[in-house]
Amino acid sequence: MKGGKGKAETTTTRRGGDAKLSVKKGAPAKKGKPAKDPNKPKRPPSAFFVFMEEFRVTYKQKHPNNKSVAVVGKAGGEKWKSLTDAEKAPYIQKAEKRKADYEKNMTTYNNKLAEGKDAEEEEESDKSRSEVNDEDDEDGSGEEDEDDD
Repeated sequence: MKGGKGKAETTTTRRGGDAKLSVKKGAPAKKGKPAKDPNKPKRPPSAFFVFMEEFRVTYKQKHPNNKSVAVVGKAGGEKWKSLTDAEKAPYIQKAEKRKADYEKNMTTYNNKLAEGKDAEEEEESDKSRSEVNDEDDEDGSGEEDEDDD
């Protein structure tokens, strides 16, 4: 570089310190992911993963000394690609059955969540209604005054 300042030099001189170590003041705090609900049903496996459940067992019987998960996965992938649609059909049916079960479980799970939220909202609304009614009684103004007009 001829006589000019480099990019790193200009950023450090402008900010009065090392650019990598500077912290922006007033930056909003990062919000992390919401906590996962342990009661939520797990997603169902695809047809390939249903196939792999059986394939892992047979592969380990044929190759008991193999400790590599990657080798089993690659062999399973190659075997899956070589299967015909007719050979894949039972695995697809099992996956669809598991998906249907998952959808049923999710609807019940979502209903339970909705019922829990509704109960909380009702309690809050009852509290707020009673507070509003108490304020009206203290003021002496209410529906009785409107009827007299």
